Amino acid sequence: MGSFQIEGGQKLKGAITPQGAKNEALQVLCAVLLTKEKVTISNIPNIVDVNKLINLLASLGVKVNALSKGKYEFQADQVDMDFLTSSQYKNDAKQLRGSVMLVGPMLSRFGKGSIPRPGGDKIGRRRLDTHFEGLKLLGADFNYNREDYFYNVTADKLSGVNLLLEEASVTGTANIVMAAVLASGTTTIYNAACEPYLQQLCKMLNAMGAKITGVGSNLLTIEGVSELGGTEHTILPDMVEIGSWIGLAAMTQSELTIKNVSWDDLGQIPNVFRKLGIDLQRKGDDVFIPVQKEGYEIQNFIDGSILTISDAPWPGFTPDLLSIVLVVATQARGSVLIHQKMFESRLFFVDKLIDMGAKIILCDPHRATVIGHDFKSKLKATVMTSPDIRAGISLLIAALSAKGVSTIHNIEQIDRGYENIDERLRAIGAKITRLDA
Repeated sequence: MGSFQIEGGQKLKGAITPQGAKNEALQVLCAVLLTKEKVTISNIPNIVDVNKLINLLASLGVKVNALSKGKYEFQADQVDMDFLTSSQYKNDAKQLRGSVMLVGPMLSRFGKGSIPRPGGDKIGRRRLDTHFEGLKLLGADFNYNREDYFYNVTADKLSGVNLLLEEASVTGTANIVMAAVLASGTTTIYNAACEPYLQQLCKMLNAMGAKITGVGSNLLTIEGVSELGGTEHTILPDMVEIGSWIGLAAMTQSELTIKNVSWDDLGQIPNVFRKLGIDLQRKGDDVFIPVQKEGYEIQNFIDGSILTISDAPWPGFTPDLLSIVLVVATQARGSVLIHQKMFESRLFFVDKLIDMGAKIILCDPHRATVIGHDFKSKLKATVMTSPDIRAGISLLIAALSAKGVSTIHNIEQIDRGYENIDERLRAIGAKITRLDA
């Protein structure tokens, strides 16, 4: 188990370019199974979760060719479906939450798909009902082996149907879309997820020959086609990483430029940070954060009541950034209520921040009230362990702003979502050292 040692309190300065989006990469990589032709994908982030999926595709028989940094060519013309019954597949696939999105394309093209119960972040229950209920309505037979936690779906033929999703699940929508593109007839998906990364998946599938309309809305219409072809696709920058760097700049009172952010795909992110009082500016397609010399003051609602920041399906605020917002609020002027609606275990890392001197009241598993210090009392260095990706980066931001030397263990969690983060932080002035296990 590796660790980071961080000397906090350093002023950072310079420019940082966000990596390709992790959540988009996991979707579009699964989509290469839908065609026997070559698919080229650029801006793939070099992170643990994505590399695991690429290795899993290679084990399935997909030809994987690294063309250059972040650019790969895939060809799924000789997929070994027998590999699904192997112990290696069961072991490798369960380590990756995103592996569940292999099921839709495998079912659609080969008539069967299997997946072990996936792992991933320990942030609360993450049901798969939306995925499999949708696939069943398209005509799949479903079986769950409770002894080895293994899901199987099979179908001689998938047929289009009208679907009303119970929840606007991003991965659930992606799985159903990838199953429906090769189904016979027309499928409509209402209450579909519509975040930019799902839009990117749909655009990529349309470039491959799919017929998907309503992209960007919560009502998708998919006219099934007989086959898909190859394409080239470029992944968007990671909006969660962009939000992380905004939070880092504010907490360390540093001047940073975040390059090539695809501003129009950021949604509520700039607005939410501005509600915390952070001065951030659009310069072309970059985000510029000047030094917050006077700190930043949390806005109240117009009736004077305390600001509440909560997560919601797109175009609401992404749940992946609530941990960052919570940390940033510890040094603001004023108070804010953080309401994490989707995952009941994601706020449990706040005990580490309290150990560092933060004023946080954990109201229940979903809500925390933060009383900001206004930089009058810096967080104190400590030793902590990263429980998941987003809590891990939040603790890292806290450590970079704190007084003294902190240690963060279990940094493999951070590496799952952030590419070469220690090197990139050192390039803008951070004092961070990676310690091997």
